[in-house]
Amino acid sequence: MRVSDRESHSDPHNKEWNKETMAAATKLVLSVLFFQLATTAYSIGVNYGTLADNLPPPAQVANFIKTQTIIDAVKIFDVNPDIIRAFANTGISLTITIPNGEIPGLTTLDGAKRYVAQHIQPFYPATKFKYILMGNEILHWGDAAQKNGLVPAMKMLYAALIQAGIKDVKVSTPHSLGIMLSSEPASAGRFRPEVIPILLDQLKFCRETKSPFIFNPYPYFGWSPQKENFALFRPNKGIFDQFTKKMYTNMFDNLMDAVFSACKAIGFTDVQFVAAETGWPSACEFPVCSVQNAVDYNSNLIKHVNSGKGTPLMPNRKFETYIFALFNENQKPGPMAEKNWGLFRPDFTPVYNAGVMRNQQGGALPGKPAGPVLTKPAHPHIPPGKPGKPGKHLGKPGKAATRPAAPVAGGKKWCVAKPGASPKALQANIDYVCSKGVDCKPIQAGGACSSGDLASKASFLMNSYYQVNGRNNFNCDFSGSGLITTVNPSRGACAYKA
Repeated sequence: MRVSDRESHSDPHNKEWNKETMAAATKLVLSVLFFQLATTAYSIGVNYGTLADNLPPPAQVANFIKTQTIIDAVKIFDVNPDIIRAFANTGISLTITIPNGEIPGLTTLDGAKRYVAQHIQPFYPATKFKYILMGNEILHWGDAAQKNGLVPAMKMLYAALIQAGIKDVKVSTPHSLGIMLSSEPASAGRFRPEVIPILLDQLKFCRETKSPFIFNPYPYFGWSPQKENFALFRPNKGIFDQFTKKMYTNMFDNLMDAVFSACKAIGFTDVQFVAAETGWPSACEFPVCSVQNAVDYNSNLIKHVNSGKGTPLMPNRKFETYIFALFNENQKPGPMAEKNWGLFRPDFTPVYNAGVMRNQQGGALPGKPAGPVLTKPAHPHIPPGKPGKPGKHLGKPGKAATRPAAPVAGGKKWCVAKPGASPKALQANIDYVCSKGVDCKPIQAGGACSSGDLASKASFLMNSYYQVNGRNNFNCDFSGSGLITTVNPSRGACAYKA
């Protein structure tokens, strides 16, 4: 026996020291292993929309995501049982969205229990549910019953899940940035006064249940020629927040911190955030939508989020982020951009390399898509030809909606129909705006704006859309049929918002 062995066997203190040393070493090894696993886990998910007539079956989609991409989280805009079933036993976490119209019926425990029994329990735990979202952007698009029932329905659904023995699934709801009163600088981020009571109730629920506060940050809708590099994570001079003395080098961080500041202003700094939708279209009528821009935004976003760097006000954090969207979807209404948010075409070929394929570096071939992508770079001097937001869903299959950008400061402006716009274009604008949740009753029989001609009715609705979607120039483009004016177009009882 060696001297060291003999000493360790003869001295009880050495035995105790060895035990403690081994325990500490084991703990250290496990900690390092856990850290390695945590740092190699991805924070990027994807929104899987289905507004197309040429998409592959859900089972093929699930297999493709599992075997060919680094994506380990998927979000859908409904409770489609075929999709839910397709992700069973894949290890991919799934977030589902309860349709907005179902909310009033879920404000009682019995209603919530029935919903869980029908839509969740048959698939659990084979399908790895992560979040159940109560509606989609309710505070922006919902009616009074949906808004008032939002948090009560979340509470009842959570209680129903617990009673069913499902304790590892969180309940939340995604918000558009239309809830923001201000977002620049980030430290001045504040919620609109009218939504604060509901948000206070929701944030208390999030804190109590450890569920995240979920919202949809879209730098695309804050785009301007001057801010293009800032929006796309490209090198830029940055924006200095004089109140916090923090420097911002990209718009995504600015939006995230603006929401953090808004939450802080009403007493909540301990709730986790999830970026439920963000992305960049690869094609539309204007150069702002391009393969190069989509590559730059999404590939840089992925690197940024997975770096764990966090934001200036929330450093050293990885934010779970879902790219919009998985596929280009050819049945979305509206302008060309609506159909071109996808990372992939329906045949699974990449629209561009964003860095989500296995064993592939992001942005290796920027601006070189895997096949022809429709682009129409007309009128380069005009902002993006997009009247609103990506064709996103209101929690109902086949329904799309717009995504508001952050409010823009400045004098009063209105959006009206261009003189000479064709009746077909005007009617298409009316149909489009009404499909997005804007109140169209004022132009209907008996409404304050019902007596005007087609152009005046379209102008009223186009302006309503423009005002709630950020008041950016491109929110009034309407495929070239909209016009920004500083002259109040209100007439009599038909009052235009500003």
